[in-house]
Amino acid sequence: MPKTQPDPLDDFDLEPYTHAEITRPVYHQGQGPAVLVVHEMPGITPEVADFGRRVARRGFHVAMPSLFGEPGKPMGHLYTARSLVDGCVRREFAALARRQSSPVTAYLRALARTLHATWGGPGVGFVGMCFTGNFGLAMMAEPAVLAPVLSQPSLPLVASPSHARALHVSERELTIAKRRAREERCGPLALRFTGDKLVPRSRFDALRAAFGDDAELIEIDSAPGNPHGIQRRAHSVLTLDLVDEDGHPTQAALLRVLELFDERLRPGQTPP
Repeated sequence: MPKTQPDPLDDFDLEPYTHAEITRPVYHQGQGPAVLVVHEMPGITPEVADFGRRVARRGFHVAMPSLFGEPGKPMGHLYTARSLVDGCVRREFAALARRQSSPVTAYLRALARTLHATWGGPGVGFVGMCFTGNFGLAMMAEPAVLAPVLSQPSLPLVASPSHARALHVSERELTIAKRRAREERCGPLALRFTGDKLVPRSRFDALRAAFGDDAELIEIDSAPGNPHGIQRRAHSVLTLDLVDEDGHPTQAALLRVLELFDERLRPGQTPP
């Protein structure tokens, strides 16, 4: 008989969440103020689950909704391609929208409100990755979201120079996000590799233009000959391309994300 592989999510609690007739499985772990982790393509891979565990060990409650793909399935080229096609054709997503956020962000904002009401604290954190990376801007329309992280924000897909500069958020939501960043000091933290064609430099230039010093932008050198040997195709800062070694810039980016949650979700407390 073939050997049964361990379930990479067996230490998470599964609780479906429903809003506006949309139900998604949500994986939970940990105690403390909530952090909503929304996975990259192709789904909640073992690496995404490991990132969730890292956040939970820091003293937060992690909630990971599954929006596409098969939860726990490892990343693979064919699997990623199928998930990408699925994400692009579903009405919950708007992969090419430049000045409109994906409709699924309404579901995620409702989940953030519920997490805040359940787990307390001053607010909740949010991490979007790749296909969901720029969701962090639309999430700022929800007052409970205090620590939005945009990891390799890849939407809208780069179909033209104007798409490369776009932020995949409506004007109304962006106006709210800029006001909150300025008045509440809860601006976004964004991460990318410099050679990542899915997240062009012009997208980060647009974030700088929109938020100024209220946004924190981390760009990790992946040009040929970079001192850490990072491949030019590197994309997933917090998961697949993370090198968890002292002095490595991806580890520094991960630690900065955790520090952001400490600062905004439990100010003045010492991390466990």
